[in-house]
Amino acid sequence: MLDPVSRVRRFNRAVTSAVGALDTSFLGRGRPLGAARVLNAIGHGRADVGDIRDYLGLDSGLMSRLLRTLEDEGLIETTVHGSDARRRIARLTAAGRREFNAYEAISNQQAKDFLTRNAQRDALLAAMDMIASALGREATVLLETDPRSDEARHCLGEYYGELARRFKQGFDVKLSRDPDAKDMVRPRGSFIVAMSDGLPIGCVGLKGGGAEIAEIKRLWVAPSARGLGLGRRLMDAAENAARELGIAVLRLDTNSALAEAGQLYRRSGWTEIPRFNDDPYPDLFFEKRL
Repeated sequence: MLDPVSRVRRFNRAVTSAVGALDTSFLGRGRPLGAARVLNAIGHGRADVGDIRDYLGLDSGLMSRLLRTLEDEGLIETTVHGSDARRRIARLTAAGRREFNAYEAISNQQAKDFLTRNAQRDALLAAMDMIASALGREATVLLETDPRSDEARHCLGEYYGELARRFKQGFDVKLSRDPDAKDMVRPRGSFIVAMSDGLPIGCVGLKGGGAEIAEIKRLWVAPSARGLGLGRRLMDAAENAARELGIAVLRLDTNSALAEAGQLYRRSGWTEIPRFNDDPYPDLFFEKRL
């Protein structure tokens, strides 16, 4: 059997070959992968050159060369930022937009063909999600958002579905003490979503009522991102939001079927307390003084 290091290197070689990382003409469009990725980032709405450089993990010299190449092709234009002369802004030209659309069409078709050829589609996608989350661990960002946003709804839907699978009695959100959205937006509370390169992979809610006591609700981390410390990051972010809102005491409830959640709370300084609500699903209750 191959040792773990050899297996990782085999995977790296397979991905490098499959995505055409070494091709001088990525996806047959006449330019290597580096320039194509810069064009893709701009096409997807990233305009600040510094932000693009950080997103792609490029050094300043290489970034400048790639931008110059795309400018020479007439695909992008760069200008000085309106209020900060130290920053540059990049945008696609009409020709650049056509080239971006061509890359998108080819890439989408390539992905569809790849999935069609593989019988274990769901297992393959789950493995890809796990690898992408692990490789993008440092780039995962926590964003405060409206709990009614598409990203929040995605996380909550996945959370409710998991509870339905893991609870012996199932889970019906209509029977739960589901917080109103207004209780999880400032100045009453907060809702935080973890984003990994455009994909929501975790969430947590802070349900406040204008008093010094509030609740942590709906902590969820996608299976593909578990074991990366994201649950602790989300809890820390919720606690920080509570402090900003002048909240002195936090409470939460959970079910013993979610053993990993109970372990996280105990390791994070939460204390088990008696039941404080009539929700039919939880059987464990915690409190933390900030």
